[in-house]
Amino acid sequence: MQLDIDIEDWPAGEWDALAERAAQAVGEGEPLLANPRLLASLLFTSDAEVHTLNREWRERDKPTNVLSFPMLEREELEDLSAEGPPEMLGDIALAYETCAREAAEKGVTLAAHATHLIVHGLLHLAGHDHVDSDEQAEAMEALETAILAKLGIADPYGD
Repeated sequence: MQLDIDIEDWPAGEWDALAERAAQAVGEGEPLLANPRLLASLLFTSDAEVHTLNREWRERDKPTNVLSFPMLEREELEDLSAEGPPEMLGDIALAYETCAREAAEKGVTLAAHATHLIVHGLLHLAGHDHVDSDEQAEAMEALETAILAKLGIADPYGD
């Protein structure tokens, strides 16, 4: 998978490299996302921008930490060969102020929390979810935790 990364309204940092490492680890944990044809856009932006996107596309009038907008169904990913033109997987947007506040509340670095949210967002683009059942949520959290462990990041759901 390739990432198209745009950074605006985030402090200086190695956000591109962090995102690339996260995407590599996700491809190892979720093989459907290792397809070289896939392209995902990742926007590091402000709470205000994510608030606008959330209101416009999800009819929720508030900012959130991460938004994912898939463009392929999971079945399409399963059927996608490795040969051919690029395929747009979807878009992800991360809200700086919310991410920074949550990282501070959790006592983790902004980089670790942003990595978790990128992993979470990419898994959503692959058709994973956590809203329909406890089993679904547990499976997604377990996959996130395993991917993050490979990156040296502690279980974000642990007590």
